[in-house]
Amino acid sequence: MPVQRTSTTPLPGIGVQHDLTTEEQQHVSVVAHRNGTRTLSLYRGDDPDDCAASLHLTAAEAAALVDALMPCHHSPNLLHTNDLGLVAERIELAGHSYWNGRLLGETRMRTKTGVSVVAVLRRAEARPSPTPAFRLAGGDTLIVIGTREGVEAAAELLGRR
Repeated sequence: MPVQRTSTTPLPGIGVQHDLTTEEQQHVSVVAHRNGTRTLSLYRGDDPDDCAASLHLTAAEAAALVDALMPCHHSPNLLHTNDLGLVAERIELAGHSYWNGRLLGETRMRTKTGVSVVAVLRRAEARPSPTPAFRLAGGDTLIVIGTREGVEAAAELLGRR
């Protein structure tokens, strides 16, 4: 079986270019831009300098594509599952959410869904074990633990407008 060839090239002021030649001799290039976006390019087999298709991805789109390509997990939000039937998952609170600016206790999440909020990620900080008096903000990511059904109900509750 032929070995795939990869290379990495710094692009000063732009980012880094990653090139891969597949077993089928297809040339794929990804430019990781400094602003977090990505450009995915596929090159023609008969002319490796001729770009056949190019796709520009936002950072979120690139993360979603990576998640789809990773067979070891099936959801970008899923953190862990175990034999007890519990999952830990990330739920992002949208800026337009009804709960933006409200107290965590007002959601009555544990009572309504059986899910516990074990941490809130805000910008570059993690706030473990938030109390009911914790004020939610748009862009927060809540780390929750519960059953799959409970987590889905919590995501629905937090998405309420």
